[in-house]
Amino acid sequence: MTINWTPPENSGSGTTSCIEFLRSMDAPRIRRALASLDQDELRLIEHDWAGWSHLAQRPPDGDWATWLFLGGRGAGKTRAGAEWLTLQAARGARLALVGPTLHDVREVMIEGPSGLRAIAPAHRRPVYEISRRRLVWPNGAVAHAFSAEDPESLRGPQFHAGWADEFCAWKRPGDALAMLRLGMRLGADPRLVITTTPKPMATLTRLLAEPTTVSTHAPTGVNARNLSRGFLAGLEALYGGTRLAAQEVDGLILGSGEALWTQELLDRCRGGTPRDFRKVVVGLDPTTTAEGDSCGIVVVGLAEGKAWVLADESVSGKRPRDWAHAVARTVARHEADWVIAETNQGGQMVEDLLRVAKCGARIKPVFATRSKRARAEPVALLYDQGKVIHCGYFEKLEDELMGLGLGTGEHSPDRADALIWAVSHLLLNRVGTPSIRTL
Repeated sequence: MTINWTPPENSGSGTTSCIEFLRSMDAPRIRRALASLDQDELRLIEHDWAGWSHLAQRPPDGDWATWLFLGGRGAGKTRAGAEWLTLQAARGARLALVGPTLHDVREVMIEGPSGLRAIAPAHRRPVYEISRRRLVWPNGAVAHAFSAEDPESLRGPQFHAGWADEFCAWKRPGDALAMLRLGMRLGADPRLVITTTPKPMATLTRLLAEPTTVSTHAPTGVNARNLSRGFLAGLEALYGGTRLAAQEVDGLILGSGEALWTQELLDRCRGGTPRDFRKVVVGLDPTTTAEGDSCGIVVVGLAEGKAWVLADESVSGKRPRDWAHAVARTVARHEADWVIAETNQGGQMVEDLLRVAKCGARIKPVFATRSKRARAEPVALLYDQGKVIHCGYFEKLEDELMGLGLGTGEHSPDRADALIWAVSHLLLNRVGTPSIRTL
């Protein structure tokens, strides 16, 4: 269920509140009414969230386990999450706060201008205990802070409710979400709110498809009254009509018509694992430093005239000699015939490292002369023709495929590149003498 909100000419939403009452007046009457109020009454108006909020910021009715608020930058997502969690805290609940990093949790979700401390009246303002990474309310409610970078930190704690912010910026969204949900086991009706600017990610698509998920959506313009003057006009002048604006301002998941891979396409291309392969190759997109992007290592086999994606054994944070040994282990484990290694970064060093690591497969260096999207298009067509099969779910790899060429990822699509090299070798550039491999 999705609620799309567009500001009506008369802002009333049917919600009974002092804000709605004031909106029914003309400007002179509003000024007179406000002048007659004391400080306590003015504070009631200030904290009248039902009146100030727009529809997408309000929790949907009905029986749901996850509320997903998708919105553009500045659409009021953080405020919506903070207000909802504050309601749970009023009941003395045990809560979870999860952001892309611990810094984001503290600076945005807790201390930010729309964060939990900023929106609370002084007498109900929670205190952040830095050493224990938790937020404590005067009534005893506690919210624990977690980084999505460390899903294992969510193992063990349990909660009545949780708020996850900027889900699509998480480095390990599937792992972190799974661990968070396993901890949502207190009370009769544990619930989770997720606020994020969307990106075309497999994890997000699956989340939207869950029967217990409800979603709301709002573009940046819905929250114009709370944004600085000229902000929206500046965005329109700079980015109007672009894909970036559609995603970051309109808060839209980019349409499948311009994406090479979609979740539907990937789900269509799943199957079991054949026993016999004519050839098995390892696609390799290396990195030259331990601090750089991941090293893409993807295993693909050729059988029945199709390419079968067998494993994604990519590694992160490894020095060149370490990922070379990881490739050698992958080759041995899958009895691979070839390593198809991109040499744009590293050149001859890539081959030398693999030989030093005693890689037991022939090495075919490849050099990219076209854009990633141009190299990906013929491989995506093979998927559409049913000639590439995924032998399982490869979440991180599939996320990269769905975002390839759209400019939506923060990091290089190394896993996707490795797959594209491997599939291209097997189905587009037939090289080598076939041999029978048995798994």
